[in-house]
Amino acid sequence: MDQDIPKPKRNKNTQNSSNECSLLPGLPNHLAQLCLTRIQPSTLYFVCRSWRRLIYSPSFPPFFALYAILSPPPPLNCNSSIEFYSLDPLSNNWTSLPPPPSDPPLHLLRRHPSFLSRKIPIQSLSVSGSLVLVAATNYNFTPALPRPLVFRPLSNQWSFGPPLAEPRRWCATGTVGGKVYVASGIGSNYRGDVARSMEEWDMKKKKEASSSWVKKAGLKDGRFSREAVEAIGYRGKLWMVNVKGNARKEGAVYDVENDTWQDMPQGMIGGWNGPAAASINDDDDDDHDHDVMYVVDESTGVLSKYDDENDCWEMVVESDVLREAEQVCAGRGRVCVVCANEKRIAVVDVVAPQPRIWVVEPPPMLQVVAVHILPRMCRSE
Repeated sequence: MDQDIPKPKRNKNTQNSSNECSLLPGLPNHLAQLCLTRIQPSTLYFVCRSWRRLIYSPSFPPFFALYAILSPPPPLNCNSSIEFYSLDPLSNNWTSLPPPPSDPPLHLLRRHPSFLSRKIPIQSLSVSGSLVLVAATNYNFTPALPRPLVFRPLSNQWSFGPPLAEPRRWCATGTVGGKVYVASGIGSNYRGDVARSMEEWDMKKKKEASSSWVKKAGLKDGRFSREAVEAIGYRGKLWMVNVKGNARKEGAVYDVENDTWQDMPQGMIGGWNGPAAASINDDDDDDHDHDVMYVVDESTGVLSKYDDENDCWEMVVESDVLREAEQVCAGRGRVCVVCANEKRIAVVDVVAPQPRIWVVEPPPMLQVVAVHILPRMCRSE
């Protein structure tokens, strides 16, 4: 921690500067930090400025925040770029992320002037504490991301992942164990070999520029290229359906360890009637016993969790607030739901004896494309 606090110059003001920089009077800062890390950040935040600086420093264990990918409402978003924000749970303020790299410029199409009622998918993931943009469409209706775009909150930096062998959109994207998976989809035009393919990128490799995508076992057909699909990482496998909502659908399960595809249990596919997400404590943790998969029925507002022993979905809570659910993320005892035609975020405390629900409003004049739970950003205060 000492390197994060300016050392006072040796002059007549040394004593005053030392007192201002001291975390706990009478203790060296490195020992004071050990004491303060045992206290909830929400308590430290309101005590003094030096403690507030501490909880946002790289040396303090990070707490978690809500991150959102946002877009102006129609028709404003036809020519506007996507924006990235983080909601600090301590100050309850939205903060914009640093701008992504401008070379090449980022052009992600959310709506087209000729198709205002049609939302063009932008697919993103939370992987090993980072926000990863995997697939999107540009203004020419071709893949907008030839390689993933990664934001790391603890360093406040953007970077690029390795180029995809086949850049695509309208695909299946998911993560298990710190690895990113892209399956099916289309490129500039439909191709059967792309629609059946699967690629893997291991983000645990430190040097992103030297890493690469690895081809994995392909799907039996191209039916998963119809929509942008969430491939949910759950119990060491990827679970996906080819159609969203309450429509009749097909399911597929990818076994990451054995590189094989399996059929989805009937009970799971029968209750998969809206956006889904899995809650795990750490993307790099190989112990999946505590994984929980959630789904929100977009028509009834019922949040359910999957019981794999009985192959059924158990209701957690029902609320009108959760209706029109479009995207879900889960983690740290919370399930966050983008709903009401992207106008609000509903947060459900699923570890409380009686689940609690509250609403988070997005920044003014912006609608929510997707949300993720990630470590807080580092900053000076």
